[in-house]
Amino acid sequence: MIKPVIGISANILTLDNGAERAAVSTEYIKAVSQAGGVPVMLPVITDQESIQQQLKIIDGLILSGGYDVDPLLFGEQPAEKLGYVCPERDFHEIELVRAAALAQIPILGICRGIQLINIAFGGTIYQDLSDVPGVIKHMQNAKNNIPTHTIEIAENSQLASILGPKAIVNSFHHQAVKNVAPGFRVTAWTADGVIEAIENSESEFFIGVQWHPEMMAATQPAMHNLLVSFIHAALSKNA
Repeated sequence: MIKPVIGISANILTLDNGAERAAVSTEYIKAVSQAGGVPVMLPVITDQESIQQQLKIIDGLILSGGYDVDPLLFGEQPAEKLGYVCPERDFHEIELVRAAALAQIPILGICRGIQLINIAFGGTIYQDLSDVPGVIKHMQNAKNNIPTHTIEIAENSQLASILGPKAIVNSFHHQAVKNVAPGFRVTAWTADGVIEAIENSESEFFIGVQWHPEMMAATQPAMHNLLVSFIHAALSKNA
């Protein structure tokens, strides 16, 4: 059986000497491989024709975690606690996800990825959750594979069919979805009301999650199952 090829959007890392490197965490690579996919890195490029060519070689798209998204993209000025932004990466991933959605390529957005998806299709995000009263801790100090808070999952959602009505997840974010983009619905949230997942029901698999399932996939069967469900959707697209 030919395994589906899963494109993972890359980060741009700047070394101490100023040199730049395209990078994807090995946790994505291992999680995709163990779920039955063939991971490939999609480095940041800004030529639209080349971006379209990237999509032609993949069966599924993961938008990975990383830097903050530029607030100018959703009509806001930068807040005091905004972190580092990379406009080139923002452009690349917005073009990728819009084109992938049109092509009905299965999409999984992780952490920054859910925020990028929401912005790409007309939504907004909180630039920093510390400005929101009553939020729980969303930047954990525990090891990255340790789940630290509970999420509630919407009934009759694709996510519920995979994870059930509740899950315990890890948390490494200071931003979150605010106003949900048209065509998407909220399918998971925390006790403080922070949005933890969104879905587009018109696609076979188009889910954004605020946590990092790839970090937990080796030790938490539910998170492995989320990756497996995504890989199965990509396999169906490839059939």
